[in-house]
This record gives sequence, C-alpha cells and structure tokens, in this order.
Amino acid sequence: MHETGTVDIPREAHRPFVLWFTGLSGSGKSTIADRVFDALRNRKIKVERLDGDEIRAVFPDTGFDKAGRMAHIARVGYLASVLERNGICTIVSLISPYREARDEARQRCGRFFEVHVSAPLEVCEARDVKGLYARSRRGEIEGFTGIDHPYEEPERPELAIDTSRLTVEESVAVALNHIEPYI
Repeated sequence: MHETGTVDIPREAHRPFVLWFTGLSGSGKSTIADRVFDALRNRKIKVERLDGDEIRAVFPDTGFDKAGRMAHIARVGYLASVLERNGICTIVSLISPYREARDEARQRCGRFFEVHVSAPLEVCEARDVKGLYARSRRGEIEGFTGIDHPYEEPERPELAIDTSRLTVEESVAVALNHIEPYI
C-alpha cells in the first residue's frame, strides 16, 4: 500500500481474455455464457458477448459446409481478438465444431480459455427448444453438427463442463472460478 492509501493491483490482473464456449447445440453453451456475461457486467468489468446465431444474422450468407463454418469461426475469432486487444473481456458461445478453427482463434488471442460444454447427444436433443435435432432426424436439415456433421471435441480445453452432471448455477460457478484470477 502506498502512503496515499492506494493499492498497486498487478497489471496482469487487468488483462482481458477470451472465454470460448464450444459444444453441441443444446449442450448449454449460450445459457452459461449469458450468465457469466451478466456476472462480469454486474461487477463493472468491461465485457462483450459474441453468440454464433447473432453473428450469423449479420452475415446471413455464411454457409454450413466446412468452408462456411471455418469462415464463421475465423470471423468470430478475429472480432474476439480485436475486442481483447482493446481491453474488453470477451465471452463467445459457438458450436465451432473443428479443432483447427478453434486453434486458429486461440492463436489470434492473447489469453484464450476454451470451455468444452458437453452433454450426451440424447440430452442435447431433449433440450432442443428450436426443434433442430428433430428436423435433422427427419432429413429437413442436412449437415447438422452431431447428427450428420462432425464435432471434434477439444483435446485439452482449459475447462470441461458436463451439463448433464452439473446444474446451470454450478456450471457458471466453474467458469467464474476459472477466470477469477484474471478479473
């Protein structure tokens, strides 16, 4: 403590980060990401939220083939890196099915935490409020991740959250506990 009563807080504690939630549709990525975002915002931390569906709405011509998905993940990774460089903690929730694309996003960012949000496929299907799994099973949607399009699970995520075993509150607490030293 200085004579003026101020305390030196290590510069490291103020460095922003990218918290990247990846997993199948219905695994709980967006729910957890929204709650983490709200918790950080309530603590007056500079934070932004990037959601895959919202970004796709801005770029509606982005396809769902591998090239389109890779481009989508690259856009979000770039945007997250720009926000991070400008001092903003960034919360991303994106299926992001390819390890290669997530690794490229990681390389763009300074402090990147990959969070694999998982649940068994049958649990994800049961949670499917948009009816996408059912439409895929009926053949109305082709290339749906987890059904007829691959999802490459992270090999070494900083966090792994199984939402079939943890409540939303417990999942959020796990994520917040991980980033606490950085905020």
